[in-house]
Amino acid sequence: MKIPFVSFLPMERELDGALRAAFDRVFARSWYIEGVEDQAFEQAFASYVGVDYCVGVGNGLDALMLALKALDIGDGDEVIVPSNTYIATALAVTYVGAVPVFVEPDIRTFNIDPARIEAAITKRTRAIMPVHLYGQACDMDPIMSIAERHGLKVVEDCAQAHGATYKGKRIGAFGDAAGFSFYPGKNLGALGDAGATVTNDEGLAAKVRALGNYGSDYKYHHIYKGNNSRLDELQAAFLSAKLPILDKINVERRRIADRYLSEIKNERIALPFVPDYTTPVWHIFGIRCAAREALEKWLGEKGIGTNKHYPIPMHLQDCYRDLGFKRGDFPIAEAISETELSIPMYYGMTDDEISYVVDAINSFN
Repeated sequence: MKIPFVSFLPMERELDGALRAAFDRVFARSWYIEGVEDQAFEQAFASYVGVDYCVGVGNGLDALMLALKALDIGDGDEVIVPSNTYIATALAVTYVGAVPVFVEPDIRTFNIDPARIEAAITKRTRAIMPVHLYGQACDMDPIMSIAERHGLKVVEDCAQAHGATYKGKRIGAFGDAAGFSFYPGKNLGALGDAGATVTNDEGLAAKVRALGNYGSDYKYHHIYKGNNSRLDELQAAFLSAKLPILDKINVERRRIADRYLSEIKNERIALPFVPDYTTPVWHIFGIRCAAREALEKWLGEKGIGTNKHYPIPMHLQDCYRDLGFKRGDFPIAEAISETELSIPMYYGMTDDEISYVVDAINSFN
């Protein structure tokens, strides 16, 4: 049996008519930037997250970067980010001229450990950027409490967690702002790059929108040195077609994850830990194994696709060599990077396919 790491085909077949209708609608209008599709999606997604404002942008990295920029975070400032995440989180900080300050995760959840945050705060710290990694919510209550005590902003990185909840409330509604990615592989994915910044702050939303539109509040009038980052009409229309089934997609991903969690029984494999405070949406199902390369080869020989998230931690990336870190400085992030293996997780997996993956992992020795 051949099982890819990810497949969009089951979802795209289900949405074929809606996606084609979305294209036809946009094409018939001949209006491709900042139109009715963008407005409709922004309103619908803000309502879904449980916030007042959503601003569509070009991608998830820009969603974070523009939020930081709108909060006036820049040169000389520091932003606390997890040491274990995709590099876009740190790049957003770098792009506004600030410095990313890495804080280790909880080895069980892979998310930033709130107990380690305060030790990283200095007089230059301006914000905390928690990442709801793999679709599982961070422990937001202590993070928000720390931010309030120290007068810090909170920008949530929700790129992998559309629809995940923390104590019954959807992530993205806790911080001063949050950034979402709609890269095609996300639980809510466009058919190209797209993203959004969400917030309850009307002024912040207006500033993000202006910053993403060349710094312009109205045509040919520029109040900021802005960027070009807007959600185009076509991707907005595709996202509007997909949003109504996002909860259905997430329920299906949880069903697959529940089977993995209950049926994978191999002492060599460490399964994800799910705290009581979160309902994950399982963008990624990452297991850990000390013999990862052997496991990866074993599964590959059986036709099972896998991936690694992420094989090189940020502090050891060449682009951040200027920060002066070395191997051993963030041992938890390094341990995760050396042992994590992501197994198939996508809408439309059959029971037989799930069983095949489970059996292959359980037979690994």
